[in-house]
Amino acid sequence: MDEGKPTKAKWWSRPRPEAPGIAPAPQQDQHAPQAAPDPAQPSPPAAGAPHGPIPHAPIPGGPTPPVGTGFDAAPQGPAPERTAPAEALPPVPARPAPDAAAPAERPRPLHDPDPYSTPPYGEPGPWAPAPPVQHPVATPAHGTALPPTSPPPHGATPPHGTQAPVPPPYDGSAPPRGGVPRQPYDPWNAPLQQTGSLPPEPPEKQRKRARRVVVVGFVVIALVAGGIGGAIGSYLERNGGVGEIELPQAGTESKDRPKGSVAGIASAALPGVVTLHVSGDSAQGTGTGFVLDAKGHILTNNHVVEPAGTGGEITVTFSGGETAKAEVIGRDSGYDLAVVKVSGVRGLHPLPLGNSENVQVGDPVVAIGAPFDLENTVTSGIISAKERPITAGGEKGDGSDISYVDALQTDAPINPGNSGGPLVDSKARVVGINSAIRSADEGSEQGGGQAGSIGLGFAIPINQGKRVAEELINFGKATHPVIGVTLDTEFTGDGARIADKGRDGGPAVNAGGPGDRAGLKPGDVITEVDGNAVHSSDELIIKVRAHRPKDRLALTVERGGADREVTLVLGSAGGS
Repeated sequence: MDEGKPTKAKWWSRPRPEAPGIAPAPQQDQHAPQAAPDPAQPSPPAAGAPHGPIPHAPIPGGPTPPVGTGFDAAPQGPAPERTAPAEALPPVPARPAPDAAAPAERPRPLHDPDPYSTPPYGEPGPWAPAPPVQHPVATPAHGTALPPTSPPPHGATPPHGTQAPVPPPYDGSAPPRGGVPRQPYDPWNAPLQQTGSLPPEPPEKQRKRARRVVVVGFVVIALVAGGIGGAIGSYLERNGGVGEIELPQAGTESKDRPKGSVAGIASAALPGVVTLHVSGDSAQGTGTGFVLDAKGHILTNNHVVEPAGTGGEITVTFSGGETAKAEVIGRDSGYDLAVVKVSGVRGLHPLPLGNSENVQVGDPVVAIGAPFDLENTVTSGIISAKERPITAGGEKGDGSDISYVDALQTDAPINPGNSGGPLVDSKARVVGINSAIRSADEGSEQGGGQAGSIGLGFAIPINQGKRVAEELINFGKATHPVIGVTLDTEFTGDGARIADKGRDGGPAVNAGGPGDRAGLKPGDVITEVDGNAVHSSDELIIKVRAHRPKDRLALTVERGGADREVTLVLGSAGGS
């Protein structure tokens, strides 16, 4: 089966190195004729064979050795003479004589160097002796006494159970070259070495390793727990939980709000605001008012209570839900203001009054009312303009119901039903009375119109409302400041022109009146009041009514193409 396959040399077939002091055997020419061996000379031992007598296996047909003898047993008596055929032992070639001229060279190994340097194939290395040839024999019967055995030959493996000899201690002699005594290599008795073994770790390092293991364990547990919790939470979120659904909600908080906020202003002002439900013979309506004092006086717009007339009914509803009957104390259509009173009501909350002269454009304001009968409605905005001359009313056609207001303009949403309600500043003080709105498809409207807010609301300044309310409470009617002249309403030029004649054909400048005393003449055009330009007769009336009777005014009058300054003291006239 191995024909044609080169046989690799075995490690035990290497030639043994010559012992020191023995001359090397002469090299023999491979092509020289070999001499026949001498039968009288004993054959040298084969390479790698142990020294001493060579044990032989029993020869068939020969005498049987005694029981218990083996390759290591001592000979028992004279050994029988044996002869073997000549062809059994091959002739040993004789070594040629050494050539003095040829240099001694190291015998070449019978195999190529191992590329992996695996022992015992390292390059180079000590030559190892070949293992001894063992001839097993039959095991003696149980109880058979064994004769004493001689020590095994050099290089042979001792029998099983034989205690290995202990090498003698080192005597201190100088070691050979290399520093370590050279020992023959025995592949069968080589000590077992553990590849990659490490010295034991110190206790401190072991404790650090244990701590790291504990920390890593906790981290792994936390990650696993977080993943499981997240999966459970996601499942519960998608499937609505395992029980009844209970939605999260904020807890109970304090109801107090900063005083300057809209909520704080509304909280302070709402207890003093009322809703008025008015019904009469031919009309009814809803409006708003606010409490002036603890006696039950309530200020509102004239057009709110006008449907009640003299025999109608007015019901006041407070912010807390209480209701009471009210009666009209006084009203004035020229200012569009009215005062009603409730009786027998305790715990009233009068609203503090501010000063409209202190109001500036851009100041925040809050409007409170009942737009479209929605009680206690709060809206917020700013003062968008001041001294806006507006007129409201005029449904009667004779001008007796027209109101002239030098109004505050606001973008706080005001709708029908807000009329008569308070316009308060950041300190919850009343600075105006909501009275009119501007609609997209109509002119100035009183609160009874049904158009919605477009951000143009108008309020009567509280300074004017305060004076009128005091007169209505004290006298039942209010007075109007006048200059004692009749104005030409048909004049289309810039300014207010004094008519040539009065309404009834009398003089246009009342004799002995404020205008007459100031030197005004028919045909004069008044262009300024206290330095403020006047563009129409309505604006002149509004500027005059913004003052009290007996106030002093500075007028700029154009006469014959020249301007002149006139000082005038306002008179008084009864209102309607």
